[in-house]
Amino acid sequence: MGTDIATANERLDEQRLSRLIEVGRSLVSQRDLETLLAQVLDVARELTGARYAALGVLDESRESLARFVTRGIDAQTHRAIGDLPHGRGILGLLIREPRPLRLHDLRTHPRSYGFPANHPPMHSFLGVPIQIRDNAWGNLYLTDKEGGDFDAADEQTAVILADWAAVAIENASLYRRLEQRRDELEQVVQGLEATTAIARAVGAETQLERVLELIVKRGRALVDARAMVILLREGDELEVAACAGEAEPDVVGRRVPVEGSTSGDILRGARAERIRDVASRLRISSDRLGVHDAHTALLVPLEFRSRGLGVLVAFDRIGTEQEFDAEQEALLQSFAASAATAVATAQTVEHERLRESMASAEQERRRWARELHDETLQGLAGFQVLLSSALRRSDAGSLEQAVRTAVEQIGTEIEKLRMLITELRPAALDELGLQPAIESLASRVSAVEGLEVETEVTLGADDERLSADLETAVYRLVQEALTNVVKHARASRVAIEIVASDAHVDVAVRDDGAGFDPSLPREGFGITGMRERVGLVAGTLAIDSGPGEGTTVRARLQRASATGGRAVA
Repeated sequence: MGTDIATANERLDEQRLSRLIEVGRSLVSQRDLETLLAQVLDVARELTGARYAALGVLDESRESLARFVTRGIDAQTHRAIGDLPHGRGILGLLIREPRPLRLHDLRTHPRSYGFPANHPPMHSFLGVPIQIRDNAWGNLYLTDKEGGDFDAADEQTAVILADWAAVAIENASLYRRLEQRRDELEQVVQGLEATTAIARAVGAETQLERVLELIVKRGRALVDARAMVILLREGDELEVAACAGEAEPDVVGRRVPVEGSTSGDILRGARAERIRDVASRLRISSDRLGVHDAHTALLVPLEFRSRGLGVLVAFDRIGTEQEFDAEQEALLQSFAASAATAVATAQTVEHERLRESMASAEQERRRWARELHDETLQGLAGFQVLLSSALRRSDAGSLEQAVRTAVEQIGTEIEKLRMLITELRPAALDELGLQPAIESLASRVSAVEGLEVETEVTLGADDERLSADLETAVYRLVQEALTNVVKHARASRVAIEIVASDAHVDVAVRDDGAGFDPSLPREGFGITGMRERVGLVAGTLAIDSGPGEGTTVRARLQRASATGGRAVA
């Protein structure tokens, strides 16, 4: 055998050597492992004349076969044979003793255990090991050489081909690991980008709805999920606060109990969970969370300073593998840490806005109570004293004079009440529209406060009316701005400009007063009230001011916007 192998190169004809060199170049350039294995088997059959070829891939223990790739056996025969070999008998011998093996008839070998039912008959056999850096990787098996037995030239051809295959397999494996590493790095970068986006939201975005929308969209993209929902805790329930992907939009607002739900377990246990079978593990149907026909899920808690805020739920990975793996779990957990901070911050801001809004409303109530007490009630008490004093006198002239005085005072009080009612809800706004109401407001402020107030209102066509919400928002914005000027600005002149276009309404109120430093904390709720008014119609508000430079209040209000309800007068 040794002499045969030593002289094998002499027996390799020029055509076969040329083909081996050509195949070697082709193999080492192949990056796809499956294509590479198929190519090795095809070439082995071509160069040795084998009818059947197989390549067994060892498992991690290198004691049995993990895979068995074949050529020469059709699919129907494969199905009839059943399970593929695991590395026993002759195949096991080559695993334990990794060196070339040639047999005249493998059925006569002592280690031959025979063939399973429906297996095609095989006689001549040639097996060579495939080693990568002196480590066994697998074996190349050839059977039933056309015209007889495999010879030394065939063996040397198979050895050379196995060596080429080892180099090519190592290259393909390295390339695959590089691709996997690249994919991992890309996912890490995506995670960093998503986390950065949430971090920016913490600093720049304080609207809870916008933050939640950002979380579900970025989180879904991060783990390649078909759908994602975020549930926030509301007492003893979890409420769907936002969704992205293949989830029903109207699922927002649905609630599930904390007690007795898988999401509740995740929230209370502060641990992530990957679910392979949604139907059996998720105690509340995915349909209830707006996602139909879900198979797998990944649930991650949102925790901020040991406080459970809610749960992120991703359904079904996009691609061939629907199941989430440990890498996606780690990515989403890292993402959830930033998301929880963003949610907690937005919730705090929202609660603070509500507190300020309630304080502002309470301050307004106190102001109206003070106005009614100091003006109307005092006036009525004066009428009572005046008329009571006149009744105690029997002089008809004194009684008549008292009545006349009372009538005059009643007229004055009626005017004061009319002004209060106008401030609460001007009739001109409902009956005549925005422009007359603004002009009437400017005239009253000018007459009462001695300010020079100029108005410029451009609303388009003469008969055009803005929506009731928008007219209310613009009127209250100008009213609040004028109130601030009267109370704080010490101004002599105010200019009001309102310009409506098809898309929005621009409002500007400028004064030449003392101004202020916007960066310093301020008392009162005037600006808070203006921001709320603008927010109701999806607008923006900007205030430009400086000590001694006057103040300009600018707002842009959207004409076509989903305000979520009517503005409150």
